[in-house]
Amino acid sequence: MGWFDGLLNPIMVAVAWIMVQFHSLLTAMGLDKDGGLAWTLSIVGLVVVIRILLIPLFFKQIKASRGMQLLAPEMQAIQKKYKGKTDPASREAMSRETMELYRKHGTNPFASCLPILLQSPIFFALFRVLNSLKPLSEGTYARGDHIGPMTRELASSAEGATIFGAPLSGTFMQAGGDIHIQVVTILLIVAMSATTFFTQRQLTRKNMPPSALEGPMAQQQKVLLYVLPLIFAFSGVNFPIGVLVYWTTTNLWSMGQQFYTIRRMPAPGSEAERLMLERRARKGKGPVIEVPATVVDEKPRGQRQQPKRKDRQKPTTRPAGTTAGGAVSATASDTPVTDAPVADAPPAKPRPAGGSPSAGSKPAGGSGTPKKTGQGGKKPRPKN
Repeated sequence: MGWFDGLLNPIMVAVAWIMVQFHSLLTAMGLDKDGGLAWTLSIVGLVVVIRILLIPLFFKQIKASRGMQLLAPEMQAIQKKYKGKTDPASREAMSRETMELYRKHGTNPFASCLPILLQSPIFFALFRVLNSLKPLSEGTYARGDHIGPMTRELASSAEGATIFGAPLSGTFMQAGGDIHIQVVTILLIVAMSATTFFTQRQLTRKNMPPSALEGPMAQQQKVLLYVLPLIFAFSGVNFPIGVLVYWTTTNLWSMGQQFYTIRRMPAPGSEAERLMLERRARKGKGPVIEVPATVVDEKPRGQRQQPKRKDRQKPTTRPAGTTAGGAVSATASDTPVTDAPVADAPPAKPRPAGGSPSAGSKPAGGSGTPKKTGQGGKKPRPKN
């Protein structure tokens, strides 16, 4: 693998330099320079440095993941729109609308994979450094007698360092019947697979809204949740123990960093947000409630509608309780009129002698039908 080492040589030199610096620091603190603890903690220090450098990318990953969660319903609508259509025009239209959706939300599915992609060269560089310890200590390394600051003497020290009796460069497939290498490798593989599983499960179960847990993308994430640990479990038997230490440590870092981020900055609508609001309510801070903007419904302007005039009782000059024909009104007898002015009655006209009352005259009693009296309009006298 000379060409592969040539390709990774700058990264291998950086990895070896970080390990040597941490080893010198730990030795100055009193640890045995040839002990497995000093070299194991040097690998842990390498993880810390790399993950600190990747913190900006980690926040970009969180932003991209939330963007993918928010666009999940729209993505499902596009997939439903072109479901069953396999012609080139429909596939091209679906791809175009999908890319437009990514631009609208400012995210893409590859942004969430950046930390893993950038760690891959470091992972392989550490793999090659640990595999090169034995030939470097024996003086048979093809590319010289050192890897950056990792000299032949330091390589011999790292090669002889053990963790629970297993050398850091040992692998399960090349254990040669060494029970210490096999047991330590199996324990680290289980730890690496378990931390990978719980890290992914924490992300999908607590920091995703219900809408993002449905559809094809959610099904793919569920499949990866169980497939990735199995991949690491089957491939881990070929990794040196030092690489397993590196990967388990970086998984623990990811789990802790993710737990802090989900607790402090949960995704909108997720289970983690509900728990955060409950904690704030218990502390007396109260939940954060977003007040929607007030929308003023403007009606179209036109001709102003005039108010309808209610019928009011008009004042009359007639005597209270009479109508135009002289009859007593049914409602007037019950409701007295107090505001209407009453005009004086006109003077009575003289009646002709022996005649009947004129047609235009009204009886004094206000009755519509005049009562008959005696001849000449006189009331008959009672007989004795």
